[in-house]
Amino acid sequence: PKSETTMSANRWDPKAKKPPKGFNYLVPVLSALENELRDKVRESNAGKRNTESMWPVHQINWQRSRYVYDMYYTHGKITKKVYDYCIKNKLVDAALIAKWKKPGYERLCSTYVINPNNYKFGTTSICRVPLKDRSPEAKTAQDPTTGCSGCSSGVGQHRNIFGNKYGQNLAAVQVAREKRMEEMEQKRLREEEANSTAAAASAAAGGGDSETDDDSDDDDDYGPTPAAWASEGGKLEAESERLAEGGDDTDDYKQPAKKLKSSS
Repeated sequence: PKSETTMSANRWDPKAKKPPKGFNYLVPVLSALENELRDKVRESNAGKRNTESMWPVHQINWQRSRYVYDMYYTHGKITKKVYDYCIKNKLVDAALIAKWKKPGYERLCSTYVINPNNYKFGTTSICRVPLKDRSPEAKTAQDPTTGCSGCSSGVGQHRNIFGNKYGQNLAAVQVAREKRMEEMEQKRLREEEANSTAAAASAAAGGGDSETDDDSDDDDDYGPTPAAWASEGGKLEAESERLAEGGDDTDDYKQPAKKLKSSS
């Protein structure tokens, strides 16, 4: 029997508003990110600039929104009902997602960085300037409020806009991990079938029972779960990157295809 995940400690408590079927698919990652945000808010700001203390808030908001957005638009792993539930219950940043649907804003880190009122001379943040158009000394510049190093669209931009675990594509990691689990399960079934066939052939030939060494004692390694990655951080970074790799860097942020209306 499938155990139901509850998140009574989080602000999207299923007991308060019953979520649609399929929402539990998102729960482990959303819960991990919520806990991560809570821990970061409680951390001491000693040795940090005032604006730097807000980096995790902007970055986790981006990662959580990106996770749900990609699960719906890119991977088709959740229904429109689940997606709309996340929007209506403010589990994601609806204003930021709306910008991602517009050309040139597919990787936007925060709506804060495109508001001219937040910057001197009525401009936008340095993170909105493509790397190719920056001066040598500004190549590594980060937005002082969000910590983003570059969220403009186009070729040659940073794959990870924050340069840390919060800039990772958790949806891609989760989907890649599920695919890997499925492939390993199919491999296991093929090996079992081959062993059964060999055993039957041996018995038919009068060979009797044969003892063979079982080399399948290695632990199944499906890679880190996105929830573990979100909560544990750096030690899973290399493996998460490897699992999520595939295609050009810009493929992760294509304009979403229009979804057909569905009652599901």
